[in-house]
Amino acid sequence: MTDIYNVRLEPVGVEFEVEDGEYILDAAFRQGIALPHGCKEGQCSACKCVQLDGETEMENYSTFALNDMEKDGGHILMCRSLALSDLEIELLNYDEEVLSKSIPVKQFTGRITDFQKLTHDIRGVQIELDAPLKFWAGQYVDITVKTEEGEEITRSFSMANPPSETQKLGFIIKKYPDGRFSNELDDGGIKAGAEVSIEGPYGMCFRREERQGPVILVGAGSGMSPVWSILNDQVTSGEDRPIYFYYGARTQDDLFKLDEIRAITDAHPNVEFIPVLSHEEDGNGWDGARGFVHEYVDTHLRELGIDGEGDVYACGPPPMIDALTPVLFMHDFDTDRIFYDKFTPTSGSSGH
Repeated sequence: MTDIYNVRLEPVGVEFEVEDGEYILDAAFRQGIALPHGCKEGQCSACKCVQLDGETEMENYSTFALNDMEKDGGHILMCRSLALSDLEIELLNYDEEVLSKSIPVKQFTGRITDFQKLTHDIRGVQIELDAPLKFWAGQYVDITVKTEEGEEITRSFSMANPPSETQKLGFIIKKYPDGRFSNELDDGGIKAGAEVSIEGPYGMCFRREERQGPVILVGAGSGMSPVWSILNDQVTSGEDRPIYFYYGARTQDDLFKLDEIRAITDAHPNVEFIPVLSHEEDGNGWDGARGFVHEYVDTHLRELGIDGEGDVYACGPPPMIDALTPVLFMHDFDTDRIFYDKFTPTSGSSGH
């Protein structure tokens, strides 16, 4: 018989059960408690907390996420911690709104129905599920698929479709040189019709409702996927908020969905789309924004006079996120109005 332990979270007073051999974070997800998280692999420190009482065992993790001094001081990573007794845990970072909107993580089955080459290194993938998935715009799932040669690949991808579409999911993914999932798509190892299993939803970078001020979307590469979901969810929400959508790319050849974006901006005058190109050569007919996207966001926010107003959703590669962070702080955005999703080349199940 499996041992079951009780976990109490302070200062929120939430309690849940964790089974013997189950990671604390997974147990919370299973019971619909959305705790702070990022990589789910002990690499990012997002789920770091303080163990006040009880006994745990931590499996392999990065000392960049939890150093020895923190561990000696009672800190643990919930994604890598197993309960050995009843526990009392103090959350270092939590969001009352997130806790109130928790969706239990579940497993689904489905199949790939189609995929497209959107640019030289961006792919679109459509998956149809056998049952509806409830999620918030901006969240992601873990997708497991078996290749034609029988190899199982698990990757994390953000939904590009809005939450109103619960069974036909769309994903925008980036092709990396060593990316197994995207390369198998290109090479025919993963074909339309392939069966998939999906687990989710995950992610803290989802659209917050009934807030004041503009909505600022910043994306690059496959960061378009959650941003696209958030954008479409926002424009149909009935909220009358200005939306500034910045997308960073190298050249015009790296831009996509332009017709769909134009349809949105034509129908919704409160939406402004600003593509920013960093490596477009002169003489190619580009008269739009140039430079790195974080630099243009800095300049444009200053021109607009937006200082800490509204919500920022930034999704893309770590260098973009790392460069954008100080820009937002310089514009007086509080941390509770900034939502990030870093897309990294995949290692195990953590990459987008």
